[in-house]
Amino acid sequence: MILVVVKLNAHAFDHAKKLVKERQVVLDDRDEWSEHHPSAEEENRYLEQHGFAEYRKWYLGEDDEQNEENKGRYKSPYGDFEKVHRCGVLCAESRALAQGGAGTAGGA
Repeated sequence: MILVVVKLNAHAFDHAKKLVKERQVVLDDRDEWSEHHPSAEEENRYLEQHGFAEYRKWYLGEDDEQNEENKGRYKSPYGDFEKVHRCGVLCAESRALAQGGAGTAGGA
């Protein structure tokens, strides 16, 4: 069994807090994340336009075993590259709890 350790991405956490203070939030329901999360195409377009420094701000989890310029490093998206989505935050929290807590093996 391969153990993947995902840690809290402090850059993303700070960015999310800033957006919340600025009221850049979508107060959606937990179950809506499957409809609201960015598609792979949207992720790629954002990455192409903004680079990894901005891309990483939208993922609360980070696998620091991966290269910083690898999409696979960034886990648990929480927004749509414009606003924080409540459902994305709740999904990330659920994943972290299911894996033993934020910053522990498996997920963030």
